[in-house]
Amino acid sequence: MHRCILFLLSTVLCVAAEPTSKTNANLRQIFKRFPAADSNGDGLLTLAEAKVFQEKRREDEAKRPQLKPTQADIAYGTHERHKLDLWLKESDRPTPLLVCIHGGGFRGGDKSKYHQQVSLIKRMHGAGISVASINYRLTEGGKHPLPIAMHDAARAVQFLRHNAKRFNLDKTRFAATGGSAGACISMWLAFHDDLADAQSDDPVLRESTRLVASAPSGGQPTISPATFREWFGVKNLPEHPAMRAIYGLPGEGPIDNWTPQIEARARISSPITFLSRDDPPCYQTYGSANTPVTEQTKPNAWVHHPLLGIRLKEAMDKLGVECHVEYKGGPPVKGYSGANDFLVKKLTGQ
Repeated sequence: MHRCILFLLSTVLCVAAEPTSKTNANLRQIFKRFPAADSNGDGLLTLAEAKVFQEKRREDEAKRPQLKPTQADIAYGTHERHKLDLWLKESDRPTPLLVCIHGGGFRGGDKSKYHQQVSLIKRMHGAGISVASINYRLTEGGKHPLPIAMHDAARAVQFLRHNAKRFNLDKTRFAATGGSAGACISMWLAFHDDLADAQSDDPVLRESTRLVASAPSGGQPTISPATFREWFGVKNLPEHPAMRAIYGLPGEGPIDNWTPQIEARARISSPITFLSRDDPPCYQTYGSANTPVTEQTKPNAWVHHPLLGIRLKEAMDKLGVECHVEYKGGPPVKGYSGANDFLVKKLTGQ
């Protein structure tokens, strides 16, 4: 999380005068997400306060238990962000693989987040499952719009399949999980038709991108503002600040001109676009309750709202594809004690 703050601070530093949350959009965003950063409680976040808060979060994060990867920073492509880490389970036979995809609004975050997911990795290893954590290209103010991140993740899956013997992996049993942006990517991988190209000169691209399951957390089945407004029934839904870069638009502020090109990008970047009867099962988790969304709801609240998962489940139910939604105050999920139990059962064929 401190990397997201660092990214925002790097933009703040370009301003000559001492900025505050009153004058700088990035500081306002930090203040909205982390009210505790306002150390003196005056309702105004200064750059100095933001720096202190970021350093404290970095120190706290460094103190958390971590599990060192078996292999780290393995290149799966040519970009500097095309790297992955592996926690391989020792086994006398090929192991299933869980691919973990970090969040961060498609503009921040890092695969090292999963170094701290000790319980997740140990749970998978206990069931004979290996784990991977991948990076992907970030939007960088519109330089890498979606679905570039999705295609990066797809290549990571293909790379791991191409190197299945090297890593002792079972190519037929790959699943994906992730939070927020990583959840959206994991669903896109799960629902998209196989991207394998049998005629490619690159042997990696001849491999399948299909999964046996996905377990997104706080995910978005769509990234279309029009669909968000329709699902929530809110005409003037506040736009999420990550949207411009997602669609390849530089600068800040709302998108004023919703062009056919942007609509097309929204369609090909939304997981639900590709949903079909032959897709793998999905177990969605959300940390909040299914409360009403209004024009006053903050973007970071509605973009992780359980209603998104409920809408996806309705669509998957119609197709007869297994889908579960776990959220605060929601009905219990039958057959599984949680997302990790779901993943273990799907990856091991139990």
